[in-house]
Amino acid sequence: MCHLKTWSKWYSSAITHTLYNIRSKGKAQRVWLLDPTFKWVSADLLVDHCTTCKADYYPDMITQKAVAGGRKRTQVLEYEPEFLRVSKQGVWVHRDIARAQEKALQCFHSGWSNFAEWVNSTINDINAHRTTKLLAQAVRSMIGENRGVVPGAMKHGCQDCTHIKQFADGDGKGGEHGTMDPYALQLPANLPELLPCQPRPGPGNPVGYTRMGVMDGKTLKHKKCALDDCQQPLFNSKNGQFCEGHLDYQNKCGIIPYGRPTASPDSLTCDDQAHIDWYKQYDDRFHRLSFPGVQRVIRRQMGDLETNDHEIWGPTLQVVHTFKSRTIYCLQTVQWSCGVPVGWGKCYHSESTPQVLASLKKIWEGCPESRPSFMVYDKACELLRHIVTQDMQELWLTSTKFIVDAWHYINHRTTDTLCRTQCNPAPTDGSQPDLVISEVNDNGVAHQTRAFNTETAEQLNSWLNRLESQLRQMTDVNFDFFIHTVEKRVVSKNRGLTQEFWDEVNGLVTLVDMELDV
Repeated sequence: MCHLKTWSKWYSSAITHTLYNIRSKGKAQRVWLLDPTFKWVSADLLVDHCTTCKADYYPDMITQKAVAGGRKRTQVLEYEPEFLRVSKQGVWVHRDIARAQEKALQCFHSGWSNFAEWVNSTINDINAHRTTKLLAQAVRSMIGENRGVVPGAMKHGCQDCTHIKQFADGDGKGGEHGTMDPYALQLPANLPELLPCQPRPGPGNPVGYTRMGVMDGKTLKHKKCALDDCQQPLFNSKNGQFCEGHLDYQNKCGIIPYGRPTASPDSLTCDDQAHIDWYKQYDDRFHRLSFPGVQRVIRRQMGDLETNDHEIWGPTLQVVHTFKSRTIYCLQTVQWSCGVPVGWGKCYHSESTPQVLASLKKIWEGCPESRPSFMVYDKACELLRHIVTQDMQELWLTSTKFIVDAWHYINHRTTDTLCRTQCNPAPTDGSQPDLVISEVNDNGVAHQTRAFNTETAEQLNSWLNRLESQLRQMTDVNFDFFIHTVEKRVVSKNRGLTQEFWDEVNGLVTLVDMELDV
């Protein structure tokens, strides 16, 4: 424990004192101190008081009684004090911190590299990166390339995403309506039969709990190589078109797959007149247009573009060019049903089920035991069908039930048996009591409601809309850095799991005990 006290400076007052005049003023006050190593420590502030002149001696100044006729006490600052107060709320710093700030004022105006140099010269055990690019790359190497997992997310649990396991009466085989629609689509042949509901365990046996995760894709993009099959970032993110491995395409015709050299160093096409005419139409349409303007032009002139393509290239040939860099398809985010982010990944060409499944595997790669009991996704039926048909040994089939979120479920086909029987977010036949709970309204009427919020991913993605214009201009490294930082800032409400919750989960509180308490 550090003590902020300055006995050696008390004699600096203009009034002569003796040691017997100094007394301790009150009890020690607990304050926060920033020590010379830039670490916060708890300290005791001790203030001395002179019984003769009524002056108070602080570590950084002396306060004396007001002059005759005045209302304010006078303050005399100490010369080279060891500690300095920087806040009225009791925050103190060591004098070495003030010296470091003085050095910083001389360096900060010159940019990040000088700031890094100041940090390196001030703190011996820290090696700061001299450029923002190196810093972002270092952080990205820690969180993961093109994906990331929010620290501590796997251990999160609260009343909005974690519920006590419920057990239904009956076999739970009824599906949504209890009967099979004769005109419904057939279930995949490899899909295992729906197991009967487990019976409620006896007194003293663990009951368990369920958690729900929610996943969705959002069209937040960054630029990548102009070649459609390449996923590498741009070598020149400002106005480049290719990654480092495809820079040789800069000297080839922008209309592929012909591969002929450009007509001149400043040209983007070869000397073929058809190529030159097509690029001229392209440049006239998109030159000096903003991104929203490009979207409007595309929507308004899509028919004309197809007509012009057919006139130049014929009705069966699609023009593929590298005049402009491409972007990734979307950002895939995963949250708990309370809204706390779990992780994120990228889809490069489309929001396909293999890419979505790969993101899920990567997020839970290090902690498979933390997989959620339910995973909500707007295309959960397609994802489940893909898993069943591709790999029946996939662990996600035994650990997690995939369901469609409530908003998109109403638009899914009623003839899709897999969706209606396996991915229903709120089945009314009692087959999934963890998804539907009974509540009593203010009028005393009992009604069924959904146990979890299945739209948290949609809500987070809607909040991310405001960042779309900034993210679109970032490099892949800064994009990953920014997304990970934004998701980490989203915190949960103060609805943690209580001790009573864990007692019931572990079977320490039986159903009879709960009824007696009521």
